[in-house]
Amino acid sequence: MKKCHKKEKKVKSNRFLPFSTPSISSEDIAAVTAVLKSGWITTGSKNAEFEKKFCEYTGCDNAIALSSATAGMHLILKAHGIGKGDKVITPSMTWVSTVNLITMAGATPVFADIDRDTLMINRKTVEKCFSEKVKMIIPVHFAGAPVDMDPLRDFADEHDIVLIEDAAHALGTLYRGKKTGSQGTCIFSFHPIKNITTGEGGMVCSDDDLIMEKIQRLKFHGLGIDSYDRTVQGRLPMAEVIEPGYKYNLPDILAALGISQLNRIEEFNKKRESLAHLYLELLRDIDEIIPLSIPEGYDVRHSWHLFIVRLDVDRAMMTRKKFMEALKENNIGTGLHFKAVHLHKYYKNNLIIPPDSLFNTEWNSKRILSLPLFPDMTPDDVHHVVNTIKKVLTK
Repeated sequence: MKKCHKKEKKVKSNRFLPFSTPSISSEDIAAVTAVLKSGWITTGSKNAEFEKKFCEYTGCDNAIALSSATAGMHLILKAHGIGKGDKVITPSMTWVSTVNLITMAGATPVFADIDRDTLMINRKTVEKCFSEKVKMIIPVHFAGAPVDMDPLRDFADEHDIVLIEDAAHALGTLYRGKKTGSQGTCIFSFHPIKNITTGEGGMVCSDDDLIMEKIQRLKFHGLGIDSYDRTVQGRLPMAEVIEPGYKYNLPDILAALGISQLNRIEEFNKKRESLAHLYLELLRDIDEIIPLSIPEGYDVRHSWHLFIVRLDVDRAMMTRKKFMEALKENNIGTGLHFKAVHLHKYYKNNLIIPPDSLFNTEWNSKRILSLPLFPDMTPDDVHHVVNTIKKVLTK
């Protein structure tokens, strides 16, 4: 750790600071309470309103709210007929759900390596994985930064491959001046740690009308209409199964929370950005801590879903596990986003990964961790985290 002559701001705290927690306001609580009092708590008018407002915010043509982003990914794979013999390119540096769903569909995940300092795939790494059996590419926008999508869109068009954006981290993110979700097909998450939450939930956005029609059916048993359509919209009650489907609809209790949270997304993201830039400034002199880089070469507005760093284990002379445990002992929570999927036991035993093909992925998987970042944090909290990191590294 470099010696720094700047005067440090000493901040003490005896409370535990989690790495993330949702920001729930009295307005959020009132919105949910109103639904509970309304007599209609399952999928209904609030769900429809949430979808409409989400379209207005992102600029997407169509949006379908679902019980989770994982549900959205499942329905996308199903709607595009991904199955046995197919291959899907995606990073291994992602949450396991996508790869689990590809595998359970009978297809084979093919892992593209990532940029070492943005943790995202690009056209060059995707090209190395291409074969005639590849039917889909799923890039992952990471920690609030966008993948460079235009070269990937060109590649997908050249080879007639479906391109699906995992935008779970990217609500409010801008790529070349446009919001993520405004183009193509994207899947968002509203898990409690995300930039807005519905408790649990997700949203699929797309400009592909046929795929969205199919997802609309598949989300609710394969019926052409749901209970809200039949009861409130006055449509005939004879529900017909068009094709076998699932139960992935989002209840109005959760949609009401989503609407209320969406009203504050710009406020949330500005707070996240301010805190993240303070982290970057304060961590500049700590050699053992390596923050991610903001992508260069294309216009970006980062939504700072996570503040991710890598621990230089050689300089620190301690493992990441020991470092995270030491922070916890000092009332600082951390997260791990992510252990590379191909290093999980099942995939280690069932996939053949060419040696050194995922060098950057594995390098980061051993060192990565997430520091606390959420809208209700204060600048003093950031100073406290960084002071604690210095104390742990000095010991």
